[in-house]
This record gives sequence, structure tokens and C-alpha cells, in this order.
Amino acid sequence: MRHNYGTLLIVFSMGCLFVISWHSAQKDYTSKQVDLASLFERLQQAEQRATELTTELNFVLKHLDNVTQTTNTSSSHAQGVDKKEDVNASISMSYQTSSLFYLPHLRHHKDSLVANAYLGKGRSGVSLVLGIPTVHRQKQSYLVNTIASLLYDLSPQQKDDMVIIIFVAETDPAFVTSVAEDVRMNFPADVSAGLVEVISPPASFYPDFSELKSTFGDSKDRVKWRTKQNLDFSFLMMYAQPKGTFYVQLEDDIVAKLGYSDMMKTFATGVSSEEWLYLEFSQLGFIGKLFRTSDLPMVVEFFLMFHKDKPIDWLLDHILWVKVCNPEKDAKHCNAEKSRMKRRHKPSLFQHVGLHSSLPGKIQNLKDKDFGKQPLFTPHKNPGAELSSSLKHYQTHSLDKAYRGQDFFWGLTPTAGDYIHILFQQPQRVQGYLFRSGNIETNGDRFYNTTVEVLPRDRSVVERVQKGELPQYQASSDGFIVIGSFVNGLAEGVLDAAVQELTALRLLVHTDSDVWVLLSEMFIKV
Repeated sequence: MRHNYGTLLIVFSMGCLFVISWHSAQKDYTSKQVDLASLFERLQQAEQRATELTTELNFVLKHLDNVTQTTNTSSSHAQGVDKKEDVNASISMSYQTSSLFYLPHLRHHKDSLVANAYLGKGRSGVSLVLGIPTVHRQKQSYLVNTIASLLYDLSPQQKDDMVIIIFVAETDPAFVTSVAEDVRMNFPADVSAGLVEVISPPASFYPDFSELKSTFGDSKDRVKWRTKQNLDFSFLMMYAQPKGTFYVQLEDDIVAKLGYSDMMKTFATGVSSEEWLYLEFSQLGFIGKLFRTSDLPMVVEFFLMFHKDKPIDWLLDHILWVKVCNPEKDAKHCNAEKSRMKRRHKPSLFQHVGLHSSLPGKIQNLKDKDFGKQPLFTPHKNPGAELSSSLKHYQTHSLDKAYRGQDFFWGLTPTAGDYIHILFQQPQRVQGYLFRSGNIETNGDRFYNTTVEVLPRDRSVVERVQKGELPQYQASSDGFIVIGSFVNGLAEGVLDAAVQELTALRLLVHTDSDVWVLLSEMFIKV
């Protein structure tokens, strides 16, 4: 009822201003003393006063609704997932007010714009906010691989200046919980650090889709799908807006180019003083579109206003038309003006890889030709060594080529006891090591439950480890010492001075695997 009072006040104020302006214009017209400049000035004054009244009424509505109580109402539905209070889980008041006009059913559900936060630490103040909507797919989910691709080569500094929001656009708590658990299990450190969040909308956010009218000859299922997508993107943008400087719209079935984070920030900073609505880092659909978060309120309101009418990428193009196209000029001029408002980065930084659309039955063979070839391995110069392995390599992707920085190693499914053995041609003082399994395209082919072990030149080092004098290490078999293991596909570390003199190093698999294994980076620092 409080919302209805606010709406009536706004309508009454706007109506009064319109009547005053109309009567004034009519009087001028009938007296044949039309002064267009004067009329235009009065209309501008009326518009300004309407804006001031709306702001004042919003302030009143804010107090009437007592919205400050809502910021801590989010609750976790995920069993076994720690719920952290997130002050950003509640959409801001400005969005709540505008949403009521285009989604009137929200007036009956006070908390419809309060996100269900399953994972997250409420991180904000970052440069990049990446938004990834995801839904239940009948065929295959690409979400974990997409997140892994985005995280693949980020430095600690880059991770600290970013937040990735997974928006599960479903209302089944069991499904959302399963997605959150899957994300937490695959990326525990990044979830714990607050880099990765998982949220979902309340069921009451969505209107009755059965009342939608078919347009453009689309089936009812397709109209519902695209309408829901418009609302999903809008909710995600509303939630993400206060968290950072730039917002990047992604999809849940993409791969990212190595170094994408710095390339986006560099490009955006380079045009920061110029006029544009969004930057394109992919030419496909809504993938890789970067907005200033300060522009999101306008973008979201436009989407909500026409959410029933057209697909999201068409609506985005219409925003440009409204902002810069002159109806008195031709299409060529319009396209030139729209191009000025969207800046294209080449090469593309994101590639679509999903085959099965979120729309059941739809196949998408979409590929961005400007993405180019992705580096699939990182070369390093390693000390001379003789290599051996119980793993059979696939085609020409041999261990020797990987060690010498010429290719990646791709081996068939490992079983317990499989190994990679590196025997140095002469003893080496090894300072550190890095072994990265999987690559940007085949990130699932990793080493699991695999240790990194070294063979010290001095046998007394093994005795010291056995006596507990070097507690950070453990004794293995055949005189080897365990110095580390693979975590999320990566094994990296430095060696204590006491164990740096080595004659050999090996990777030892301890359990059977369900997948092949790929080494995209091998680096022994001497």
C-alpha cells in the first residue's frame, strides 16, 4: 500500500505539470503567437521539476518502506555452505523504485530484489566485475570450465582487483545449492578469498510468463526464454552495479584469452575520457560487453521497460539508436553514430564454446573469428635432463617437447603408480618449480592426487627428513622426498636451501583418474 501512495503522488505531480504545459502551449497556438523557443524552455523546466519531485518522493518512499532493514535479510539455502552477510545482496532503492513501474507484481513482494547469497564475502571497490548468468542445461554444463578459464592465469594482484558473480537464474534451492557446492569444491581458495560469488533471485522476482504475447513469429517457449533472459541480465546488473568501476557481461560457456584482465583495463582506461556506452571484447551476442557501472542504472531501466518485447542484444542496439540516431538523417549516419558509442577491441578476448543453448533443443555453432588462436602452453628453458614416464602420450604431444618448451604434454588416463621422471644430466641446485596441468581449452585434464618429489644429492637430507628435522617435507620411496602436490591442477613452490642440491625430480600419481592428463607448463628454476 505504501508503494501505491508513492505512485499516485508521482502520477499526480507529472499530470499537473503536463496539463499546465499543454494549456500554455494551446493558448499560444490559438492566439497565433507560437514561440517555440519559449515553449521548449517551459517544457524543460517542467521536466526538471518532475525530476526533482521524483527524487523527493523517492526519499519519502525510502523512509516509508524502511528499506534499511533489508540489507541483512539474505539467507543461505546451501547445506554445508557458509553463509556470509553481504551488504550488497539487497538491490539499491533507486532500482527498487523504477522496477515497480515495469514489474508491478513486485509491489506485493517486498524482498523480490534481495538476492539469495550462497557464496561470497561482499567484495566491492574493484576495477572489474564479471557477471555470469547460468541456468540448468539439459545436455551439458560448461560453467566450471568457464570459471577455470577466467581464473587460469590471473596473478594475485589481478584477483584482488576483481569479483566474479555467478548468477544462478533458477528458483529451485536444491539446484542452486548443487551449483554453489560444485563451484566451492572446484575453486575453494577463490571462494574463500571472496573472488567468486554465487547468488540467485527470489522466486517472486519473476512475473507470470504465461501471459506473454508472441512476437516476431517466435514460439511461446522462445518468447518466455528471451523475456526471462532480459530479466536475468537486469537483476545481475543491478546486483553488480555498486561493486566496482567496470561491469563485464559474460556467458557460462566461454573461454578467455590469456591476459584478458589487463587488456580490458588498459583498453577501457585508454578511452576513459571519450564518450561511449560499452566496449566490445567479443563480437558475439552479449558476450564480453563492458560497461561503466555508472551507466548501468540507465541500461537496466531500458531493459526492464521493454523486457517483454525483444531479445537482449536487440534492446542494447536500440539504446544506441535512442541516444545518438537522428530521425532526419539516413541509416549510414545512424550506424556511424552508433559505432562511436561502442568501441571494438581486437582481437576478441572471449570465445563461445558451448554447443547446446540454454534454450532446450537449440544448437549454437557460434564462433568469434576475431578470437584467433589461443596459446596452449607456456615455454620455459629447463636444465638438461633425461625424461621417462609410464604415461603414454597422445599423438605428438610428448613429454620431451613439453620439457623443452616446444609443445604441451598430453597423456592417456593415469592410474595409481604412474610417474614422470626427470633425471638431471648433472646435479642441479633447484630453487623452485612450477607444473601446470590442463590448459585454457582442455582445463579438465589435470593431475589429481599427485605429488612432486625430489631426489637429494646428499643422502643425509633424507635422514634429516625422517627424523623430523625438516618438518615441511615427507619421506617417500626410493630415497625421494615429497616437496609438494597438485592443487586445482597446479603444483608450485620453492625449496629450502637444505634440499636444493638434486639429482632427480618426479611426479607420482597416487590414485586412478577418470580423465587424461595435460601439462601445459613445466618449469624447474635453477
